[in-house]
Order: sequence, then structure tokens, then C-alpha cells
Amino acid sequence: MKDIKSLTLNELKEELSLLGEKPFRAGQIYKWLHVRFVSSCDEMSDLSKSLREKLAGEYTITDLKKLEVQISKDDGTRKYLFELPDGNTVESVLMRYHHGNSVCVSSQVGCRMGCTFCASTIGGCIRSLEPSEILDQIYKITDDINERVSNVVVMGMGEPMDNFDNVVKFLTMISDENGLNISQRNLTVSTCGLVPEIRKFADLHLSVTLAISLHAGTDEKRQRLMPIAKRYSINELMDACVYFFKETGRRLTFEYALIAGVNDTPQDADEIAGLAKRVSAHVNLI
Repeated sequence: MKDIKSLTLNELKEELSLLGEKPFRAGQIYKWLHVRFVSSCDEMSDLSKSLREKLAGEYTITDLKKLEVQISKDDGTRKYLFELPDGNTVESVLMRYHHGNSVCVSSQVGCRMGCTFCASTIGGCIRSLEPSEILDQIYKITDDINERVSNVVVMGMGEPMDNFDNVVKFLTMISDENGLNISQRNLTVSTCGLVPEIRKFADLHLSVTLAISLHAGTDEKRQRLMPIAKRYSINELMDACVYFFKETGRRLTFEYALIAGVNDTPQDADEIAGLAKRVSAHVNLI
């Protein structure tokens, strides 16, 4: 059966038309799924019983199970462990700031990029998440804290650009005015540097921030940390970043994990500063 929570509003209208239902019902169903966060068709009380039964027979509703929540005593940060419908698990993190609540979501179960400093890649990539499974991480956290989430970063388990279509669909749905309506300017997608996908992402002209997992200013050092650097050089990556900046006008972020004795010298800082200037990038030191 189809996953109804992964359908956009327009796709849902088309599905209902095939079922012989009026298009306006799609708006009602979409609100139940993406604003009220219901987990069954029975809860859609403004729909007829016959329609609810029809939906239940044709579609599934993705519903993540909250297995564990770890809460930091220092700042209240919450790390969630969610079980997916197939039994796999992913992590999400809620961070509270003065400007609002920010959630970091996963886009894959595991990762196949092989970065040496990342635990997510140890077992490789089991599978990519559906749009509904990314959305539901936010829905479950919103429901848990009973507060609005205002910022989302796709920077948890997985490489978002390796799950390109589903991540893009997630971004359009989470920013849909008929759903949670989180501004695209408050959405950030991270990538370790898949150059073709960065260019493809730029061509969509979304108002989303792009974060590059950089971690070194030379090919030699970067290749020691990140296998993807053997496929795409820093020059190729920077050309893609310049293209993204020109196409979208969006300032990029460079993620930089400081590793003692590896990439923490004044020369490293100068190299990163030089790259950042090319696209007016913000450098986030980890």
C-alpha cells in the first residue's frame, strides 16, 4: 500500500480523484496528517466512515515509535531514538535556542560515505528514509514537547544528497503552508560534498541553506578524513559552491570539525578562510 504521509497535497488530490472523491477532501486529510499528526484514519473525524475505511484499505500512515529520549542536564538538549516501521532505528536531536527550537533529523539509516570521524557510517547505509519518515521525526518531537519547531537541519544520520529526491520532497512538504509551514530560510541541508547533487540542488532555487561538511582546506588532508574527497577535489567542490551561491543568493555554511594535530593549525585556518571568502560562507567550528 502507498504511504499517504509522503504524498504532497497535489498528489493527494490526484489520489482522491482516482478514488472518486472530491478534491477538497485532500486538504482535510493533509491537515490531519501534517498539522494534527494523527496516526490512523479513524481519527479523521470530519471524514465519512466510508471514506476513512477506503483510505485505511488503500494507504499506510507512517508512524515512528519513540524508543528513548536522552536529556542533557546542561542545556536541555534532547536526543531521540526512533524506531521506523521496518524495525530500523534513527536518531534526532532537539536543541533549544533563544530564537526558537531547532531539530536535527536523519535522512538515512546509516551512511555509505565513510567519513573517519562519523559513527553513522560504521555499518554502511541500510536504506534511505521516505519523506514521511523524515517528517515524522519533527512531528513526534513537536508533539512530545508541545512547542513549535522553528528550525530544521538535515544533518543527522545519512548523507542527504544521497537521498536527493526524498529529501527535496521533505523540504517542500515541511515548508508547505498547509502543513507546519516552516520557512525555507530556516531549513538547512548538509552534505559531505556530492558535487553533481549540489549543482542539481542549486537549480531548484529553494531558499534553503546549504552546509558543506568540509573539515580541511587541502585535498591531501581532506582525503585522509573523507573518502568523497577522492572523487571530487576541493576545486570541484568550490566551483559547485560558487554555482549554488550565484544561483540562489544563499550564504553557505562550512562545517569544520577541529581534530587535534590534524587540521587545527594557523595554516589550516588561513586555508579555510580563503575558501570561505569565495562564497561569503559562515564557518561553523565543531
